Amino acid sequence: MALSKPSLKKRIITELKGQGFVTEGEHARSEELATALANAIVDEITQNAEAIVSGGSSAGQWPVN
Repeated sequence: MALSKPSLKKRIITELKGQGFVTEGEHARSEELATALANAIVDEITQNAEAIVSGGSSAGQWPVN
């Protein structure tokens, strides 16, 4: 499965709820927090992650797309 900002955001909100955070209501800001975290995490991985293949015809370091 491809890395997805919306999917990661939903997962973050689910985890916050599981930890007892208030995620809904007038003063809740968890949507913004989850969006910011998901965007930063996905961007960091897609821009900087590398897969290291140690053997075979594909040996080397390859970007993660």
